[in-house]
Amino acid sequence: MAVPKKRTSKAKKNARKSVWKKKADKAAKKSLSLAKSVLQGKTTSFVYSLYIDE
Repeated sequence: MAVPKKRTSKAKKNARKSVWKKKADKAAKKSLSLAKSVLQGKTTSFVYSLYIDE
């Protein structure tokens, strides 16, 4: 028979949520920074061509 698990504390839940949100925030900042550098043409770590060869 299934037995219910113990409840996770608020502190543990909030800590996990905080880590998850910080990860997402870091990824968003990184992608925004990369997009800005591509638009300004100052990128060195990303190869991007503005012209499409037909």
